[in-house]
Amino acid sequence: MRAIRTRSQERILNLLKTIKQGISAQDIYVELRNRNQTIGLATVYRSLEALKLDGMVQVRTLANGEALYGLVQQDKHHLTCLQCGVSIPINQCPVHELEHQLQNTHKFKVFYHTLEFFGLCNQCQTNQAVEISH
Repeated sequence: MRAIRTRSQERILNLLKTIKQGISAQDIYVELRNRNQTIGLATVYRSLEALKLDGMVQVRTLANGEALYGLVQQDKHHLTCLQCGVSIPINQCPVHELEHQLQNTHKFKVFYHTLEFFGLCNQCQTNQAVEISH
């Protein structure tokens, strides 16, 4: 059974449908204000939490702690540089089979999963090597 959504939740969902990448709650707040759909920042956070629990929105937490929200879609996986913050999407997923096993074994409904690897991108490794050699 589908939950009844508030006007704020509908506004956020409609905004997320137009955005192709993750967006922070603060940026959602600003973007809605820019579209003359003013809602409070606390309401944005409450609405995102409700939509997340309803399986409509997924959250991805970056290395700096910032949370990015988006519509639940195909699982996305990334290589994230701890130095410059660049995020490189990867297509391989070694945990899909595990996900299915966990759903069956534990009767647990999985909405999505994330897989994130943290390290240094090629450019930052090069920059680091140059700094060390000087």
